[in-house]
Amino acid sequence: MRIVHRPSELERVPRAVAIGKFDGVHRGHRAVIQAAIDTGLVPTAITFDPHPRIALGNEVELITTLERRLELIEEAGAEVAMVVAVDRELLALEPEQFVELYLHAIGTEAVAAGENFRFGSRRRGDLELLVKLGIPVLAVDTVADASSSAIRRALSAGDIDGAARMLGRPYELDGTVVAGHQRGGTLGYPTANIALGPHMAAPRYGIYAGSALGHRAAVSIGTNPHYGGTERRIEPYLLDFDGDLYGQRLVVELWERLRDEAVFDSEEALIEQIGRDVEATRAAVRPV
Repeated sequence: MRIVHRPSELERVPRAVAIGKFDGVHRGHRAVIQAAIDTGLVPTAITFDPHPRIALGNEVELITTLERRLELIEEAGAEVAMVVAVDRELLALEPEQFVELYLHAIGTEAVAAGENFRFGSRRRGDLELLVKLGIPVLAVDTVADASSSAIRRALSAGDIDGAARMLGRPYELDGTVVAGHQRGGTLGYPTANIALGPHMAAPRYGIYAGSALGHRAAVSIGTNPHYGGTERRIEPYLLDFDGDLYGQRLVVELWERLRDEAVFDSEEALIEQIGRDVEATRAAVRPV
């Protein structure tokens, strides 16, 4: 997939444009992209970074990194993706200016977007305005109960199955492996320590079963209360893996929530519980 950041980087050819924030690239987002593909025009996705609400100073917990979002947009079938920088200049554009600069300029002949899509200064632009400005709006098959907000709520509740149903795939943690306390190695279960980027969502604290790099993974998300921790740490133990992951990007699928965090009577009791978590991870079934 070709990735650009400005309309001037694209030739003006007949395009069907799927447009939106696409955080999570969930089942509803993929329906929008598929509607553009089905036209037979060049399927082009327009997305935004940072999230407009973050650009306005609000807090948003993102489901996917920009890198993962683009990978998923490509998997959905888009041939081109334009990542539009959200800044004061963009937020000040009148809706009509946005249409001229970002849609007409690249040859847009049809647009697919969610019914609540808004654009331009004071969010005055909507799908009805696009039609008035000469750009047909494509019908998109409705995907019930799939929204980025609902996925965030499911994650906050630890409902990994619910998040997976809306995403159409397991929820993923996406970050860089950094140095940790290295306690896992002394316990016989060496873990990676993942640093998530700013604004990234994480599910309710607890122990999860999942996978990474083709290996099943038992994942601790929380503060390590047994050791009196206070900072959030994300520590997957990759079963049957031997290697150095420091500095690497690691994408971890979460399949099942196993239990809450806990404080144990002894380190031996903790090790025994980790052993049970590992066996539960071996038995876990990938959702969706």
